[in-house]
Amino acid sequence: MQLHPDFDYRVDYVGNEQQPVLVVDNFLSDPHYLVEFCARYIKLNKVDALYPGLRASTPENYIQLIHYYLRDVIHSTFVIDDSMVKHVKADYSMVLTAPEQLKLPQCMPHYDSLISSELAAVHYLCGSDKGGTSLYRHRDTGFEFVDSSRSATYIEELKNGLNKTAYPQCYMNGSNQLFEQIASYEAVFNRMIIYRCTSLHSGNISPDFLFDSNPRTGRLTINTFIGQ
Repeated sequence: MQLHPDFDYRVDYVGNEQQPVLVVDNFLSDPHYLVEFCARYIKLNKVDALYPGLRASTPENYIQLIHYYLRDVIHSTFVIDDSMVKHVKADYSMVLTAPEQLKLPQCMPHYDSLISSELAAVHYLCGSDKGGTSLYRHRDTGFEFVDSSRSATYIEELKNGLNKTAYPQCYMNGSNQLFEQIASYEAVFNRMIIYRCTSLHSGNISPDFLFDSNPRTGRLTINTFIGQ
């Protein structure tokens, strides 16, 4: 598969802590192929306790496309090199858990790793009505990312905040009493955003979100982890 003829990218530096977000628009020439492949051949499953929906691995050549077309810009944006990438995993993903079934950690922004060289990517294979992704600041600490040097402080202050007030039983979709939204990216079809796994982030799932398990019409994304 080739790059889309209108392929474009930019780098945003978000929030007070200026964490980079690589925004790729019009990534691949035939993204509908990825949707159809998922709909026809992939069985989505519950694969972990934290993701509020179903996932399944993508074909191996998807990871090769990211490496071939985006390797250089990823390395320059996040100041990493090949020696820092030991493992890459890409999964089709669909949010399908009703708000009343969410566990508390699923209602809050989260980080994927405490290692700043590890990256997360979201490739949207759905439209903006399905909700994009936002980055957040934890109000009590001011942290916009959490690495190994911050994790103990963050966890302690988060617990203190949760003890002071009832936390809403719903998906994140904007700011609340503990977290301030500092950037938001729409789910533009064939857009990919890439950010550090340490950045506090969450999908934008609105109160009227329709939980649709059909890959052709639901919130289908490919979530890729680039790590050590």
